[in-house]
Formats: sequence, structure tokens, C-alpha cells
Amino acid sequence: MNYDIHKPECRLCGSLYPTGRWALGYKMCCDCGEAEAKRVIRTVVPMPKSNYILVTDLTLLKGLNSSHKGGLST
Repeated sequence: MNYDIHKPECRLCGSLYPTGRWALGYKMCCDCGEAEAKRVIRTVVPMPKSNYILVTDLTLLKGLNSSHKGGLST
């Protein structure tokens, strides 16, 4: 594929960004990509007598920390 012909536009702001970034699979410019990455919050939690789990939902984290074992909090 000839990457020089394609002029990728950021899906959030509409500005053009380098074709090399598009070829790597990115769909947004560096500025929007950095802002998007800062919005997503993740944490790793060790589970008792088990492995670590990746938590991206605050309600799941609260449920893991409740007095009920493994129950979601409401």
C-alpha cells in the first residue's frame, strides 16, 4: 500500500496526522491520543489467594473492597 497518498484525519479533531502513525493503526493525532489515554483510568488489584486483575470500572473495585466477598456494591 502506498502510504504517501493517504492523508489520515484525526477522528476527534479532524486535523491531519502523519501517515506513519496511521500505518501503525492509530486513528487520531498525537494530541488527541494523549488526551484520550489520560482519560482512561486503570489499576491492577491483587486478589486474595489468586492472581492480579485489571480493574477499569470503579464499581467493580468498590465491590471487591466490600464486606461481601466478591459482591458488587450498590
